[in-house]
Amino acid sequence: MTLPEHAASAAPPAAGAPRVIAHRGASAHRPEHTLPAYRRAVEDGADFIEPDLVMTRDGVLVARHENELGGTTDVALHPQFAARQRTQPIDGRAITGWFTEDFTLSELKTLRAREPMPALRGDAHDRRFPVSTLHEILALLDDLVRTSGRQVGLIPELKHPTHFRAIGLPMEQALIDVLAEHDIATRVPLVVQSFESTSLRTLRDIAAPVLPDLRLLQLIGDPRARPADGDAARSDLRDRDMLTPDGLRAIATYAALLGPHKSQIADGRFEATTLVADAHAAGLQVMPYTFRPENRYLPLGLRHGGPDARNEAGAIAEMRAFLDAGVDGLFADDPALARRAVDAR
Repeated sequence: MTLPEHAASAAPPAAGAPRVIAHRGASAHRPEHTLPAYRRAVEDGADFIEPDLVMTRDGVLVARHENELGGTTDVALHPQFAARQRTQPIDGRAITGWFTEDFTLSELKTLRAREPMPALRGDAHDRRFPVSTLHEILALLDDLVRTSGRQVGLIPELKHPTHFRAIGLPMEQALIDVLAEHDIATRVPLVVQSFESTSLRTLRDIAAPVLPDLRLLQLIGDPRARPADGDAARSDLRDRDMLTPDGLRAIATYAALLGPHKSQIADGRFEATTLVADAHAAGLQVMPYTFRPENRYLPLGLRHGGPDARNEAGAIAEMRAFLDAGVDGLFADDPALARRAVDAR
């Protein structure tokens, strides 16, 4: 199965094999954003590991997909933290739960990670692993690079930077400070991602003297939505505006890579847009998200078995179609399958 030829009508701006990005670690096999998930990802052939970063009350960067803890940890089982459950606006939505910014690191370390999709992926590893700090992830990456002999990169994402800045916890300088403390950050490929261009532009300005090889990736969300930084500034810019040729050229003034949802490249029937070609023409590499191995996340034509069944053949076929369309990398929950798809080209 292939996408129409026009989807790849411009050559990628950088040579080399497409990159396998371990989305939240090997999150199809271990609770996301735990050290065992990152270790498994490297063992399975990932070119990059991806920690999503949020902040604690005492300003420590930790790996969680969002700052709300109830969905990915056992915080609800800790009676001493029951009173900290609250509702607050996050990126324009009212969210109820427990939030990292209400916990010190030492308090957060009493929690244990759990699988956010237990009905799909089980709960065998729940409550086994603590929440990881960026410091710990960098130390693990250093060890994995030394023992594997491979140049495994790091591609962290800053989550909710406008929100954290508003409560006195700016993330950008904190990130650069942590990276500067670890030599591994200068020895492996390093990319930082965000849905918020304001955060990326800030990073561009402050990172150059410390990490001159740092590259930036602009993530694209719901085309109808406004990025959180634009919403806070009352801008009319929507994500779809960034996908136009003019929008892509604007992104290329501060970022080197584009991270769209895979549906922005092709829909469930493999009807392709020109996004890959347009982005390449603007000088941007394209790394879509998220490729998952279960049927419910696959195009209808590739599904086999029950809706929640793991479907390795279908997942590989989907990723190969996107690779044939010219993408430069894949954000995948199961990096072993993505590795097979890339290596089979």
